[in-house]
Amino acid sequence: MNTIIFDLDNTLIWDEKSTDEALDATCKIAELAESSDSALLKQAVISQAHALFRELEDHAYLENIEVTAMEALWARFDDGAAPELQRMREAAPFYRKQAWENGLKQLGVDNEELAAKLADTFPAERRKRPYIYEDTFQALRSLHTRYPLMLLTNGTPDLQKEKLFGVSGLSSFFTHIVISGEVGCGKPAPKIFEHCMELAGLSADACLMVGDNVFTDILGASRSGMASAWLNRSGQPLPSNAVQPTFEIKSLLEIESLLPLAPIG
Repeated sequence: MNTIIFDLDNTLIWDEKSTDEALDATCKIAELAESSDSALLKQAVISQAHALFRELEDHAYLENIEVTAMEALWARFDDGAAPELQRMREAAPFYRKQAWENGLKQLGVDNEELAAKLADTFPAERRKRPYIYEDTFQALRSLHTRYPLMLLTNGTPDLQKEKLFGVSGLSSFFTHIVISGEVGCGKPAPKIFEHCMELAGLSADACLMVGDNVFTDILGASRSGMASAWLNRSGQPLPSNAVQPTFEIKSLLEIESLLPLAPIG
C-alpha cells in the first residue's frame, strides 16, 4: 500500500464551520432589518432549502454526485458538461431566493426584497470563510514527500474547485484530483473509486482512503476493496448501520503510523 486518497469536505477543509458562520452572518442582516430571530430564521432556511432541493428537476442527479441543499445555496454551477449542471446554472438563483423567501415567511415575514438580498449575501459570506483544519497542512507536507496523494471529493465541479483552490497551496499536494460532478457519480459508488485507480494505474490494495463520512468515504472504499481510515475528530460512536473502517483516527497526523507504507521510488 503506497497511495493515500483524501476526501475534501470536513476532512481537509472545515466546510461545516464555514457554512454555519455564513448562515449566522446572513441571518443577522434579517434580524436587524425585520427584528426577526436570527437563530429561528437559520433553522427555517435550512428546512426550506432542503424541501425545495428535493423538488428540483435534477435532484436525483445532484444527489447522485452528492451535492447538498446547502451547497446549492452558493454554487454557481458554471463548470461541467453535464446537462443537469447546465440546467442548475439557470435554476440556482431562483432556488436560492425561494429558500430565503420561504424561510422568512415561515417566521411571518413577507419581504421579497430582503429575501433577494439574503440570497446574494449568503454566497458572499460563505466565500469569506475558507476554513481549514489545523492539522491539514502539517499532515500533507509530511506525507507528500514520500507517498503519492490523491483527492476524491463529491460535489459540483465549480464549487469543489473553488473550495480547493481557495486555500493557497492546498491543491499542490495532489497528483490527481477527482470530483464526482466530472465523473457522473459520487462516493460511495465503486465506479468513482475505480476511476481513481485507473487514473493512477493502481489496484485497490495499493490505496488507503481517508475521510470523515462513513456512508460515503468508508463505505465506498469497502465496496472497492480499499483500506480506509475514518477521520472521527469528535470521537462519535460508529453508527450501527455503518461498515467497519480499517482504521479510526482523530487527527490527520495519525496517518503515518497506520501502515508501513513504502516511500516513493
